[in-house]
Amino acid sequence: MAEKACVKRLQKEYRALCKEPVSHVVARPSPNDILEWHYVLEGSQGTPFAGGYYYGKIKFPSEYPFKPPGISMTTPNGRFMTQKKICLSMSDFHPESWNPMWSVSSILTGLLSFMMDNSPTTGSVNTTVAEKQRLAKASLAFNCKNPTFRKLFPEYVEKYEEERESERPVIEEQPVVAKQEENSQGLLDKKGKNDEVERGETPKEDVKEAKKQSFPMWVVLLLVSFVGLVMALPLMQL
Repeated sequence: MAEKACVKRLQKEYRALCKEPVSHVVARPSPNDILEWHYVLEGSQGTPFAGGYYYGKIKFPSEYPFKPPGISMTTPNGRFMTQKKICLSMSDFHPESWNPMWSVSSILTGLLSFMMDNSPTTGSVNTTVAEKQRLAKASLAFNCKNPTFRKLFPEYVEKYEEERESERPVIEEQPVVAKQEENSQGLLDKKGKNDEVERGETPKEDVKEAKKQSFPMWVVLLLVSFVGLVMALPLMQL
């Protein structure tokens, strides 16, 4: 159980952090445990981590601020191992260098700075720039699968949903464009037929129909001659 002095100190630091947030960092204590804090680091522009959102935890001992916290990262990032403690001068890897005057803001500022650096340490990994950029792009989607992250950082979940919505019209526009082209072609075909009629040209379909309906003139003349001959025969016998 956390000591009363520890709880008061962390509550005070949270209020101070709300008034003066650390740039590119959001941190909040767990609703059920003041000793467990959750943070999100936003990758700085000009680094391979730009556009990335890195979620992790800080676990404070009950003796805080006289003992340092443990720090770990959950989001794959290409800089630190996930779910492993990170070695920092402000973490419990180096209790001898810990200063009780340091605060949560100091820890977060130091963590962000060390994240953007490439100095090797216990818990760090060596990856290419391309791999870091790939992980940065996939970081928000990865975080949003975590129920605790979704609960503590709804603003990032909303940001992720907005990004997904903005990408959907690009996919949905393709059938609409195809249909518009089909409609345009239909209008062009119809206009072409109308132009033929205006010029006095008979559409091919109408010509075929006229051929089917027309009756040869020579057949008509032959029938008339035959009828006239039949009517003249009685007169010739007289």
